[in-house]
Amino acid sequence: MKVRALKLKEEVLKLFTSCNGVVGKMLLVDALQHLGIDHNFESQIDGVLSEILNSEFSNSSLHEVALRFRLLREHGHWVSPDVFKKFKDEDGNFKLNTTNEPRGLLSLYNAAHLLIHGEPALEEAITFAGNHLESMMGSLKSPLAEQVKRSLHLPLPRTYRRVEAVHYISEYHEEDGHNAILLELAKLDFNLLQHVHLNELKAMTEWWKELSGSIELSYVRDRVVENYFWSFAAHHEECFGLARMIFAKINVLLTIMDDTYDEHATIEECRMLNEAAQRWDESAISLLPEYLKRFYTELLRNIKEMGDEMAITGNYEIAYIKKQLQKQFSYYLQEAEWAYQNHKPSFDDKVKLGVMTVAVPTISVCGLVAMGDAMPKEVIEWVFGVPDAVIAGGKIYRLMNDISAFTRGKSKGDAPTSVECYMSEHGVTSEVAISKIESVIEDGWRSLNQARFGNRVLLPAVQRIINFALSSPLYYGGGHDAFRSSSRLRKTMETLFVKPIPI
Repeated sequence: MKVRALKLKEEVLKLFTSCNGVVGKMLLVDALQHLGIDHNFESQIDGVLSEILNSEFSNSSLHEVALRFRLLREHGHWVSPDVFKKFKDEDGNFKLNTTNEPRGLLSLYNAAHLLIHGEPALEEAITFAGNHLESMMGSLKSPLAEQVKRSLHLPLPRTYRRVEAVHYISEYHEEDGHNAILLELAKLDFNLLQHVHLNELKAMTEWWKELSGSIELSYVRDRVVENYFWSFAAHHEECFGLARMIFAKINVLLTIMDDTYDEHATIEECRMLNEAAQRWDESAISLLPEYLKRFYTELLRNIKEMGDEMAITGNYEIAYIKKQLQKQFSYYLQEAEWAYQNHKPSFDDKVKLGVMTVAVPTISVCGLVAMGDAMPKEVIEWVFGVPDAVIAGGKIYRLMNDISAFTRGKSKGDAPTSVECYMSEHGVTSEVAISKIESVIEDGWRSLNQARFGNRVLLPAVQRIINFALSSPLYYGGGHDAFRSSSRLRKTMETLFVKPIPI
């Protein structure tokens, strides 16, 4: 299977030179991304996109103009929304003939979701395209009908791509002009990666059995698969296996910390655990209650082992991970102090701390540090400073989590959710509060889009942070919490990690 995949990759490389014109190259890049095999051709795609950016483009096809807009913006190249003016009349409304192009409307709908703050023209495009796609649903044929349905539920730029790839691989043969080489490679590549991921999951399960047996904390949730999925969401490529495993193990350690602070420890024990973490030394074990001593020992041992593994590859930045975990202990303690004092913070204060306790800054630092040479020191310093992109991702996760918790009628421990804080502070109903919070989530997505257009040295890190944010709807979409009730994710996990795609 590996030999055949290598042969197919060579054939795909030839397509980059043989495909005709800007449109042909755009369609190739789009197919590679949609099929989930673009990670094999990153340098070639970068070259093609630079060529597309600098080429004359006077196309009158809504689909192709929107596709160019989406591909370039996704990869951090600025494109003005003015490119869509040609499809509008003198009054600034989209022309009626555009409503007869379902493929073009779908492309417009997806492209417009790469909007940043202050782009009302793209907001109008989303509404226009969305309304017309809704009205067409009953008359569309496969596979366009399924693609429209998925995008209306969750637009393509906010969809986790590995899940979308599984759908598209099953549909691609029905697309006009589909390429059999791309389809075969997509299936082989998915199955080869799935084998790697499944073996990592087995190793994670063994590691967890050993760890949980050592620390003997019966109140801690067994969420090893869900924690592995978070690391998989950030970087699924085979070359980042070490980063994926380190990331997943840290996620498990964070779950233990969270459950201890949130569900079990007294406030005095929370303070002791935080003090020991700030010392980060075996001598601090004497500060802890008996039941937490083994966990503390295992925490120090595991982080040291991760540092040793990273050092083998020339990565000596484990200190960033240790410092970030120390910060995380203090964030959890602050939340525990609020609960102990029965303190109901303002909405802004709740969100500010919530971004930290949901651990997105910590997993961003740990996930990027573990990637080694792929993330230079400048990038690590940037993410360690908790930039706007990290805060935006944290808000998305925290607020989707809070809406889920409120909808279920359960708050995190005894602490109020951000929904309750907003209701109390502003004297409004839960419907009004949730509407406000959903607008903050939307702002978070726009801030993530904005982050693509800064320093291009940071773009690979921004893309990883976005990848992580894209997993949030899988966990918390529709008011659910798949992390607390893991059965919701079971089908997705089986598809990604267990069931190979028939060749």
